[in-house]
Amino acid sequence: MKAVVYESFGSTPKIMTVADPSPKEHGVVVKVAATGVCRSDWHGWMGHDPDIELPHVPGHEFAGIIEAIGSDVSRFKVGERVTVPFISACGFCADCHSGNHQVCGNQTQPGFTHWGSFAEYVALDHADVNLVTLPENLDFVTAASLGCRFVTSFRAVIDQGQVSAGQWVAVHGCGGVGLSAVMIASAAGANVIAIDIAEANLALASSLGAVACINGNSVTDVSGAIKEITKGGAHVSLDALGHPITCVNSIKSLRKRGKHIQVGLLLADQANPKIPMDMVIGNELEIIGSHGMQAHRYPAMLAMLQSGKLQPEKLLGRTISLEQSIAVLTNMDKTSLPGVTVVTQF
Repeated sequence: MKAVVYESFGSTPKIMTVADPSPKEHGVVVKVAATGVCRSDWHGWMGHDPDIELPHVPGHEFAGIIEAIGSDVSRFKVGERVTVPFISACGFCADCHSGNHQVCGNQTQPGFTHWGSFAEYVALDHADVNLVTLPENLDFVTAASLGCRFVTSFRAVIDQGQVSAGQWVAVHGCGGVGLSAVMIASAAGANVIAIDIAEANLALASSLGAVACINGNSVTDVSGAIKEITKGGAHVSLDALGHPITCVNSIKSLRKRGKHIQVGLLLADQANPKIPMDMVIGNELEIIGSHGMQAHRYPAMLAMLQSGKLQPEKLLGRTISLEQSIAVLTNMDKTSLPGVTVVTQF
């Protein structure tokens, strides 16, 4: 099969012809129809993920058609249109039995623990636990855009943040995760404030429902500006970027007993930001992590898509070829294009 491969961290990936994957007895192989280019892929390429073994094929948010199934798979068949959370859970550990597949201790992640979806085919483990059947009217490009950023935001806003109508929600960083959070929180009836340093991203956030936008390059005190707009601070604030500055700003922007949701990855030398614990204690703030979403929670999200309350297709930026994905991946820390970039040409 054709795939994007990097042989060392930080070196330019190449288009190569490699062996097609085979399904494990509990797994499937999916023919990739569309795959998103995500900042997590960039972190992996930079060597920030200890699970990656070289040479490696990145890519973890995708949709496609089942090409082959293992002997133990009972819920799916060849030819079905599917997508999958970026975490493939085992289905039998204590965390999985409690319904928390997103923190499964035996998890695998295509594009990290094994080769991913920047390729014509990708293998997935424990298919009966992890695959999600796509509605017939949901196209592959939109479905691929759900796979990491949108579902992660859905769980962060709805399940972890428990956002409700009338609350103030601040979203720090308006890339794919942040813009998804803006849309989802707005759909839940919240008043959303979008924070970013790119005017194009803020304009898109406004079109998706943000009632106020703050440019971090032109406002000296971001958390102070949020407290002024909200008359006391946000009820829920999300760091959707993953940076010490946005993390601390998010915490400082909360009203008393507010919730900070850490969604963006803080890795490498940024992994341990200086949290203002005096505020956390004195104001009884909650600091909550959010990491992906379980396959069994997809129906709730898909129902909101089907009703029109959520329109993730509005988050799409551009579609590109597998060859073009190399430049997009390797320049993610240098460029900021609004919307989600999806590979559709293999």
